[in-house]
Amino acid sequence: MRMEMEILTKKTKAAVNEPRKKKWWNSYGFYFILPSFLLYSIFVIYPTISSLYLSLTSWNGLSPDIHFIGLDNFKEIFFSDRVHNALKNTLLLTIVLVIVENCVALGLAIIVDQVKLFRNFLRVTFYLPVLISGIVMGFIWKIIYNYNFGAFNQLLDKIGLSHLKMDWLGDSHLALYAIILASVWKNAGYYMVIYLAALQGVPQELHEAAVIDGANTWQQFRKVTFPLLSGAVTVCVILSTISSLKIFDQIAIMTDGGPGFSTETLTYMVYKVAFSEGRQGFGTALSLVLFVLILIVSIIQIRVLRKREVQL
Repeated sequence: MRMEMEILTKKTKAAVNEPRKKKWWNSYGFYFILPSFLLYSIFVIYPTISSLYLSLTSWNGLSPDIHFIGLDNFKEIFFSDRVHNALKNTLLLTIVLVIVENCVALGLAIIVDQVKLFRNFLRVTFYLPVLISGIVMGFIWKIIYNYNFGAFNQLLDKIGLSHLKMDWLGDSHLALYAIILASVWKNAGYYMVIYLAALQGVPQELHEAAVIDGANTWQQFRKVTFPLLSGAVTVCVILSTISSLKIFDQIAIMTDGGPGFSTETLTYMVYKVAFSEGRQGFGTALSLVLFVLILIVSIIQIRVLRKREVQL
């Protein structure tokens, strides 16, 4: 009886002490995350909150005097022709870039998945542009597009099509599509990796069954392979859309938003009005509008694409 009482007493003490140890560990673990939380608060949370106030002011970014003007910045955004033009450019670039990027990426993934020789070489070659920074890529393609010594016009000279030479970045009708082509070259390899991983997860038995049923190559892809890539399509489309809506480096280096305002997007306009034109308050308001736009587009895409996955 005495031994049973001692065992019961030890268990009771252990049960009492356990919450204390757990509570002590939780408080001790807080100190591990405290430095990261402070940095996150200083560089993310505080600027986000302060931007809500700055968007309601006419601050120029340097003056200590900040004048509260209410919703005037947002009124100007909704009635400004320049903002409307930037929005049009942003939506056009995003729609074309998302479609072309994902089609090219899927095509590259199929090539890498099907070839037997030089598979690793092709995989590295297609992915290599992703590792180049946007600024360096912008300088490379600015040289390629140069009218006098650029690779495009030099090639047209060599094959006897000199009459097709163009100022690719100086023509307001071509500049935006020139940026899209350069962006596809840089980003397609990233999405190729995602599609390639999904392709390699498609069971081979399904293809064999489709062949037995008499399906040709296109029917196998449309009826078997592509439906099973719906998860990868969702991820790539959403990532590509967000990246396209925030595109900045290529425009800054290749065209500076020109010629005129033909390649100025919302992201680049935020930079121009806030830092070049000294309208920090208006630029902050425009960045909030851009944030809401990206949020709405992302939510719609997630809902539509996830629903499609369920149906498949």
